[in-house]
Amino acid sequence: MASVSDERIEQLLAKKADLSTKMAAGDLDPADFVKLSKEYAEIEPVAEQAAELKRLRSEKADLADMLEDPEMRAMAEEEAAAIDKALPDAERKLALLMLPKDAADDKPAMLEVRAGTGGDEAALFAGDLLRMYQRYAEEQGWKVELISANASDVGGYKEAVASVKGAGVFAKLKFESGVHRVQRVPATESGGRIHTSAATVAVLPEAEEVDVHIDEKDLRIDVFRASGPGGQSVNTTDSAVRITHIPTGIVVSQQDEKSQHKNKAKAMKVLRTRLYEHERAIADAERSGARRSMVGSGDRSERIRTYNFPQGRVSDHRINLTLHKLDAILEGPGLGELIDALISEDEAQRLAGLDDEA
Repeated sequence: MASVSDERIEQLLAKKADLSTKMAAGDLDPADFVKLSKEYAEIEPVAEQAAELKRLRSEKADLADMLEDPEMRAMAEEEAAAIDKALPDAERKLALLMLPKDAADDKPAMLEVRAGTGGDEAALFAGDLLRMYQRYAEEQGWKVELISANASDVGGYKEAVASVKGAGVFAKLKFESGVHRVQRVPATESGGRIHTSAATVAVLPEAEEVDVHIDEKDLRIDVFRASGPGGQSVNTTDSAVRITHIPTGIVVSQQDEKSQHKNKAKAMKVLRTRLYEHERAIADAERSGARRSMVGSGDRSERIRTYNFPQGRVSDHRINLTLHKLDAILEGPGLGELIDALISEDEAQRLAGLDDEA
């Protein structure tokens, strides 16, 4: 891992001091103060870790003279050993804090779960996954709002879209995008044969109005009568809404609410999020020399995980991690161990990328 230079450490400490001085000035207007406060909040943990690394390096340098003194050598060697042990960890912590952050990490997320191959069993599995994320979100103190759901006749969902709000939602859920595969004996299977089915998960950073400009003239809005499973009418008014974004061809439909106004508002929320992700994907593709994370590109066609019920295990294929705690994972709390492992692997690969560029 590349070492952070003393010069860079001094720059970080100077930046924190400069922001602190500016914030203490009495002639700031509220907008400038908010901007400076945000910058300070971002650099404070980095500068604090930089100060800790500077302290350790300084103490190690001070011990050099003591090591030359026969009477002080034993004590100095003990202190030097402790510092040598602490230094790599301090270096790594600072390097991690200095890694470029995904601008979307602090945003809420739009979670989309869709049944894939496997018919009714796939829909049941999609329902299991949605509940897993809901329970994990509850454990994290996040709020989940179901935006739309197309329930299956046998239970579960053909498709469900939810908004997840809270601290660091997208940062923790973004590696869940992809194909999730399940291997189990369906309840409808009389012969006890194991079936394999799949569901697709997409996690998108939820966009606010300031993130994406949508021109009304670029939209085609159609209204129609909402219908339930099997074509039965849900209500007798044209309350369902379909919005087409003409330049990109993105289409969003919403019919869960009885009010056309509410359906349009929800559809616009989903459309805004998909357009934001569309723009992020274009920017990523155009960024020269961009290093795509090997943990996961967000490609929804990539098979990322297998849930094997007969063996009670869950395997994440991107990091070759298998946990024999399927029940705990599906109940929500156990999912945290998988997510933490994915985040750690992503950080390790990004640090390795910095070494390659150094």
